[in-house]
Amino acid sequence: MRFRTIVALAGLAVTLSSCGRSLLREYEYEEEIFLDVNGSATVVVNASLPALVALRGLDVNPDPHARFDRRRLEAAYSSPVTRVRRISQPWYRDGRRFVQVRLDVPDVRRLGEAAPFAWSTYRFDATATELVYHQVVGAAAAVRVEGAGWTGGELVAVRIHVPSRIHYHNVRRLEDGAPGQVQRGNILVWEQRLADRLKGVPLDVEARIEPQSILSATLWIYGIASIAALVVVVGLILWTTRRGRKRPGGAPSS
Repeated sequence: MRFRTIVALAGLAVTLSSCGRSLLREYEYEEEIFLDVNGSATVVVNASLPALVALRGLDVNPDPHARFDRRRLEAAYSSPVTRVRRISQPWYRDGRRFVQVRLDVPDVRRLGEAAPFAWSTYRFDATATELVYHQVVGAAAAVRVEGAGWTGGELVAVRIHVPSRIHYHNVRRLEDGAPGQVQRGNILVWEQRLADRLKGVPLDVEARIEPQSILSATLWIYGIASIAALVVVVGLILWTTRRGRKRPGGAPSS
């Protein structure tokens, strides 16, 4: 019985592992934008070094065996409108070296002024009822990179973490039915083939959201509930105190 249980659990683990791999999306280049309602953002770029050269024309060595020059990459992403917070240790996939760059952006509308993001226009506008984020990714640098080993079917993505409830978005599925996606309610993912991105096929990104962040709304509701609870407790204390004062004394003795 114990042996059968072990075999069943092993089979379940293999099945779940296989499902996880089938659902996992791997990107050759990804811009991940954590947006705030005030227009500031944290931007995370996950990309292979060959993709940074081919798509953005960055002056980095795409050779996976060359010395990784962190300072050169930091210099490429530093600008008056961006502050590099962290550059990860590189990792490898399919013979290519990947890296993550994390930046603070005080005003996402000015992000296109930084050279690595100059292929996009960024808008973040407020109407009477909502905030509108609109990004159009245009032409790539299209620098030729030898020996990258690409098939052209690799994926490029823009991922937006919006801070409030979504009114509208224009996320579309890829032609193969893969999920160009809404994840966990407030994460929007736009995908494109690397071959199309190298050709400069535009990628249009739009989302309209509530002007109040989910966190702010939650804190406001929590505050109102806390005040209401406090009022109830104080009311019960006052009612109990008054009732005790009005209570008659003991009955007179005969």
